[in-house]
Amino acid sequence: MSTDLLTYAQWSGIATLACLVLTALSFIVGWGFRFRLVGVTSFMGVITLSILALGLGLFTRVQIDGATRYTLVYDNGANQAVVAVSPQIEKSAIEPTLRQAAVDLFSYGRSGLNQGNKLTIKLRTVIHPEPNMSRPLYLGQIKRSLGAKNDDNMEIEIFSQNIAQLPKIEE
Repeated sequence: MSTDLLTYAQWSGIATLACLVLTALSFIVGWGFRFRLVGVTSFMGVITLSILALGLGLFTRVQIDGATRYTLVYDNGANQAVVAVSPQIEKSAIEPTLRQAAVDLFSYGRSGLNQGNKLTIKLRTVIHPEPNMSRPLYLGQIKRSLGAKNDDNMEIEIFSQNIAQLPKIEE
């Protein structure tokens, strides 16, 4: 299912205009249910404007330069989350990816006030040191406030000893 709300608003607007034409026709012809069509058209107008408003303001996404794609692996809904990246991640992309995850995973609905008032997000990958063997490798973590959307005091910790274990990228 697509989440493009502006497309939904466009189709809803077309349906509203069709209802408006039908309502005008009902007044010209003198149909008995013409006043019901006024209600339907008004309701369709409200629905169209609501979808349009959601499409314009609901999804504001901040993009951190240098961040790579990650996958959410674990989230307890309170104060801990783990995201996974490719083992071919460059060292320079670790901090921006942690910052991107901190921005993306912030929510006022998180309940972790009893656990230090911080959301901890760990960044990991999976390496294969031997055939048929996989091992998770944590590359860093970020701690941010659970209560403030714009947290300027995020604590970032990069695990350099684990980064050294990443497979070398051949050029």
